[in-house]
Amino acid sequence: MKFGINIFPTAGPEDKSAASHFADSLRLAELAEELEFDHVKTVEHYFARYGGYSPDPVTFLAAVAARTRRIRLVTGAVIPAFTHPVKLAGKLAMLDNISQGRLDVGFGRAFLPEEFAAFGIPLDESRPRFEEGVEACRRLWAQENVTWKGRFHSFGPVTLLPRPYQRPHPPILVATAVSPESCAAAGRAGHGLMMVPSINSADKVREMLGLYRKAWSDAGHGPSEGAVHMTYNCYVAEDRAEAVRLGRAYSEFTGRALAEAVASWSTTRSSGYQGYEKIPERAGRADFDRQLAEHKVLVGDPDQVLESLGQIKALFGDVTISLQVISGNQPAAESERTMRLFAEHVTPYAP
Repeated sequence: MKFGINIFPTAGPEDKSAASHFADSLRLAELAEELEFDHVKTVEHYFARYGGYSPDPVTFLAAVAARTRRIRLVTGAVIPAFTHPVKLAGKLAMLDNISQGRLDVGFGRAFLPEEFAAFGIPLDESRPRFEEGVEACRRLWAQENVTWKGRFHSFGPVTLLPRPYQRPHPPILVATAVSPESCAAAGRAGHGLMMVPSINSADKVREMLGLYRKAWSDAGHGPSEGAVHMTYNCYVAEDRAEAVRLGRAYSEFTGRALAEAVASWSTTRSSGYQGYEKIPERAGRADFDRQLAEHKVLVGDPDQVLESLGQIKALFGDVTISLQVISGNQPAAESERTMRLFAEHVTPYAP
């Protein structure tokens, strides 16, 4: 297993200033390099406490690149539906060069109705815009004199500058929430996968991974199973009771931010998001104790976290774990403690 940190803000001005959030997050990224974590990942969201402090992951990761030398930088994820592919491919190629080849590009569809409304994009166009955007970026990175005539964009012939540092292009990952079809498509294309296991049952996650790995193998991509990133809320303290008490508080804070962000799904319907009308109800009844018992959060003392990692490895095999080490206005010192304890007492003994 590899371990990195996920910087997914769940705070607004009433909780913490944006300047404080970024200062703290950049210090955590530097600490992640010092402690030899694998990656720093961040998200693209708008407006809500749920991710709204991170409208442009490329900007944040460029700042991380300037402060580090080794750690990988992961967009988790950028949204092709909201950016012209020439612009998006160019920004990411710049970041790949600035970091000298440390970039992994995660793409996502987005799922919050208010974001689509702000960009004037119909929800029903989410999947085709995603698929077109990913392929257009891949082609712009890998080829010269590219001509593109798609459903949503047409351009060319153009040769993107700068060319990406990694050739033919940075590793590509795609985010999936509940769709087995997305997993199979990622495997066929040879892309990595990004998942949040806490939103599905373990059986559903295993089903999705099975489809992904079979599609990867059937497509002839080689012996590797492909890169699978899974994100978990993480809170570690020397005292188990303290870790559970505070981990519960911060997880519930994040849950409330999610519930606020998805509330409009109760009155929104889209053929591209079947079943999403149930999300507000699910977000409102999240059960931390059940998540802890089912190893859907990594909370506790180091021994308890190691036990959970053993269960995750048994269920899902070798995966890369992204640790969500911040929530709301959580003091940065507590995030740093989690990272140090994890690096010193969990990573060396992880399965």
